[in-house]
Amino acid sequence: MQSAAKRTSDGESITVPVTQGPQAALWLVLVMGIAFALIWSSAFSVAKILVAHIPPFTVSAARFAVAAAIAATLALALGQKLPRSRAAWRAIIVLGLCQNTLYLGLFFTAMTRIPAGLAAIVASAMPLVVASLAPLTIGERVGPVKASGLAIGFAGVVWIMATRIAGGIDLFGIGLALAGVMALTIATLTVKSGNFGTGLLMVVACQMMVGALGCLPLALIFEDVTAIDINPEIVVAFIYQVAMPGIVATLIWFWLVKTVTAASASAFHFLNPIFGVAIAWMLLGEPLSLRDTFGVALVAIGILVVNWRMRPATRR
Repeated sequence: MQSAAKRTSDGESITVPVTQGPQAALWLVLVMGIAFALIWSSAFSVAKILVAHIPPFTVSAARFAVAAAIAATLALALGQKLPRSRAAWRAIIVLGLCQNTLYLGLFFTAMTRIPAGLAAIVASAMPLVVASLAPLTIGERVGPVKASGLAIGFAGVVWIMATRIAGGIDLFGIGLALAGVMALTIATLTVKSGNFGTGLLMVVACQMMVGALGCLPLALIFEDVTAIDINPEIVVAFIYQVAMPGIVATLIWFWLVKTVTAASASAFHFLNPIFGVAIAWMLLGEPLSLRDTFGVALVAIGILVVNWRMRPATRR
């Protein structure tokens, strides 16, 4: 605990303790970050299964609405109330549109054109964008140690990507995925700077409903919402997508962003290529190369460097 000098009314100097907010242990951040990355990465392959049978914005609107209803029910049971301030609702609207309607909606659409593993790789560029914008938008400084860790992690991503795109890629699909990365960056910075005035479950519920309302008109305008092929595999995939990436991973993600710096939390997205490619290999039969192991090592080192000395965000 730190201390600071303070003068009494008699002019005497006394020492008073200065307390800081609780910090999570490194092991807990790493466990939660890896769990988040594993669940989040699995969403790419599950989404690939879903969009083969249901149009992307249609299934996105449905899953967000169901997830919002479940999260809201749990939040109300826990005594969490709806946000009341205009600032909180502005942040929730930005978060819901960027993280759900744009990021996930665009990625679902992109995966009708590119492999799930490649989509996971593109998504892992987000930590670099967050690290670049955080000093300008929320005053969060990224020192040389974190910057070097981000560079090492991204080098691993580039190595893995190089083995994936040798056979050619769909540039429009990549463009959609990159636009989704920018949207998730905005959402991450919003979570970090936002004061929502309620519990995380209620925030998840509200932003999910915003995402559903954002996807609905896009589905009605651009898609045939009746072109749905329901089978047992799709039902299981939909339930998983709602429960795990939709609610559990989002809760973990919010916790990470609030617990460490935005750059440190975002670094776990570097695990997307590792888990995303491995899960795509297991579920979809997409190719897996032994050359990827070197990239995996770089990613692991980069994440450890970024999170090794965790401190509260330094603001200007």
